[in-house]
Amino acid sequence: MLNQRDIAIIRGLAARVAEIAAMPVQEEKRRLWRKLNALNPERPMVMIDQVCWNEMNYGGALNIECEDPECQAYEGHLRRLLLQWDHFPVDMVVEPFILVPKAIHNTGFGVGVREQIAVTDPTNAVVGHKFENQFQTEDDLEKIQTPRISHDTDETARRMAVAHELFDGLLEVRASGCDPYVSLWDPISTWMGVENALYTLIDRPDYMHRLVGRLTDAYMAMLDQLESQGLLCQPQCLIHCTGAYTDELPAPGYDPERPRTQDLWVFGLAQMFSTVSPTTFKEFEVDYASRICGRFGLVYYGCCDPLDGKMAEVRLIPKVRKVSMSPWVDEQRGAREIGSDYVYSRKPNPAVFAPDHFHPDEVRESLTTTRNICEQHGCPLELILKDISTVRYDPERLFEWSRIAMEVVGG
Repeated sequence: MLNQRDIAIIRGLAARVAEIAAMPVQEEKRRLWRKLNALNPERPMVMIDQVCWNEMNYGGALNIECEDPECQAYEGHLRRLLLQWDHFPVDMVVEPFILVPKAIHNTGFGVGVREQIAVTDPTNAVVGHKFENQFQTEDDLEKIQTPRISHDTDETARRMAVAHELFDGLLEVRASGCDPYVSLWDPISTWMGVENALYTLIDRPDYMHRLVGRLTDAYMAMLDQLESQGLLCQPQCLIHCTGAYTDELPAPGYDPERPRTQDLWVFGLAQMFSTVSPTTFKEFEVDYASRICGRFGLVYYGCCDPLDGKMAEVRLIPKVRKVSMSPWVDEQRGAREIGSDYVYSRKPNPAVFAPDHFHPDEVRESLTTTRNICEQHGCPLELILKDISTVRYDPERLFEWSRIAMEVVGG
């Protein structure tokens, strides 16, 4: 039983979100995202995500007042959304609905993480990791198991009932299924450690083929189960921190009660392959990830991995529409390689917020350089600021970055 004070707090916040969601600008932003994702943009688009919320309590706007933990989670989400809309919205879209996660149980791949953690700021979830190598023998390969997927319908119904009590008459309540992504080497890096995994690629390539092949098979079986049980999400609003709005999805034959992988975006990445050769990238990532990506409607590929020198291999991955251009790429080379074939998804360096002093002129110069390079090569462009681990407890740095970015793109 929810207490009336918690309900009143949530409904007060939800009422403001509903007002914002009804503004005509939201549909205009959706239209602009659809144009970009169709490779026919009217202007570059801008998003900010993965924010260091522990440093962003501007004027107490993120103070939690609810008592019930479930209400606190909703309250935190709504307060963050409203703070972002008020101070650094860029091209975000505020939707008139609340997503309620279905109670999906996944047994996982059978391998836990063994690690040591280094903490510098105890309020920040960004920490250092040192992973233990759990894959050294042939028998270790047997550790990777096929996930088993199940759905606790009673728990989903309970969550939905709570959400209806909180939001009915203000925001639509939607049950949300699994939004999958393709990351073969991120889990492997946590099971082995990046250095150990890279050395094993050199010393025992056949072993690593068996390892990544077994993991790929497990991913495919997991997706089969999610599809067959109707537990995938609806077509997304976001894909890897960017607008996912498109007229191309869902695919023909779509059933909202049973979404398929072909109705969805997926994002893939192989961040620990940043330093490997294009040949190794193709052999150990592209050839395996392509099996999974080919099932989906559209693909966003890359994250922090610099892909400017590996675009010939990225082009082999089916359904790719957006390609990440991380802070470590040669922007000219990346733009030449991408041209007008993909969205150039530029990740400006969030380290600009870390020094003692913030330099707006440097931000403007960097973003303008990216815009000009993409104009030169005809690249559809989005600027995606993410992985923000600190603003030095000065939220106005992020507010200023957002103002500059929108001026640069003409928004």
